[in-house]
Amino acid sequence: MTSLPQTSADDVIHQPARAQFDAFLDEHRAALNDCLNGLTEEQARRRLVPSRTTLLGLVKHATFVEKVWFDEAITCRARAEIGIPATPDGSFILDHGDTIASVQQAHREACEASPLAAASLGLDDLVHGNRRGPLPLRWVYLHMLRELAQHCGHADILREQILEH
Repeated sequence: MTSLPQTSADDVIHQPARAQFDAFLDEHRAALNDCLNGLTEEQARRRLVPSRTTLLGLVKHATFVEKVWFDEAITCRARAEIGIPATPDGSFILDHGDTIASVQQAHREACEASPLAAASLGLDDLVHGNRRGPLPLRWVYLHMLRELAQHCGHADILREQILEH
């Protein structure tokens, strides 16, 4: 299993903002992907809250989020064309074929594609494929950091509960 590329946030303290954003995103991407390591398939699917939130579902949702912000928002392609659910809630739904390995691989691939999709854009360049209207790439990065940080926190709590039982 290959892990996500990761530059430590400490390595980019004196680098331009874009390098800092990329490093923080990569740390959060890796942490979320790694939350499944060492778990059984049952543990990864275990529901501990009333919502559809599971550890496997969180990583599957993170794949959706990567594609919403670094494919749909940048390329203006429709979600159906990208092959992702129409709504965020739908991205938590686990299929019988979803396994730790398949979900982690899909997430890694989405995370590897994201910086490539944004490579030609500057932080102040506008993306036009989001329902909110034109947004600067900087906003996309900040939104992704917020989203991933929130879900890493969810994953920490769920994993702690799973491993204690």
